Amino acid sequence: MSIQVTLSNIDQQRVGQFFTELQRRYAGTSVYELGSLKENASRLLPVLQAFEETQPYGVWLQTHLDYFDTADELRRETRPAPSKPGAAVILPTPSIQLQRTVWNRQLQKRPLPPLAQTYVPRVKQIFMSERMPPQLVWVAEVESSFDPQARSPAGAAGLFQLMPATARTLSLSAWPRDERFQPDKNARAAAKYLRSLYGHYGDWRLALAAYNAGEGRVDQLLKQQKARTFDAIARRLPAETQMYVPKVEATLHKREGVALGDLKLPAG
Repeated sequence: MSIQVTLSNIDQQRVGQFFTELQRRYAGTSVYELGSLKENASRLLPVLQAFEETQPYGVWLQTHLDYFDTADELRRETRPAPSKPGAAVILPTPSIQLQRTVWNRQLQKRPLPPLAQTYVPRVKQIFMSERMPPQLVWVAEVESSFDPQARSPAGAAGLFQLMPATARTLSLSAWPRDERFQPDKNARAAAKYLRSLYGHYGDWRLALAAYNAGEGRVDQLLKQQKARTFDAIARRLPAETQMYVPKVEATLHKREGVALGDLKLPAG
């Protein structure tokens, strides 16, 4: 259901403008630009949470608030590039290693999402049945905080935030009944998609980057940069993806005590 159904004209305009600007900054390559959206996001979150029809967008925004906090922390910890007196201060793109450090710090004391206890055991079974590392179920924490009703302004939905086109390629119906909101079907489709991406790249970081930004974008950058790793292309990926992959890594470390690169496909 559209956001427009419930909100007043003023709130509808504010929310629409915010999500439009957020998507623009997500698609850019500067992670710093996300930080200044924090105040507006915090103000609009209660508006979205107040109505049943808009709560799915509120769930998504709540899950992504830490992108704004992390962007601010990265700005504070990045030293300006040398410049001439009187010239504008230029912040270099933060290294991917700094992003990993900051994300690990952000998640250090984070409690489990309330719905994790409900979904983690059953989703792990689904991932194992699809010959996927069960630890990767925590991608759902990054995507939706394990809330199957979450919906993004870009159109993604469900536990693992599948886009309609992606869902259709994975044999999920998005209309007239949207199967993306069925947790088990969403999880199984996500497991199949991640397994396919890993088969293509042979690398979990690249697979996750493609899960977030699309295979075409990742393949193009790898070819342009003559690269074979996520770190080599990270600064040219969308800001959302630059932050998404290290956030998943930090979440896996927090919840399972494992490094992303150590995950293996189960024998089957």
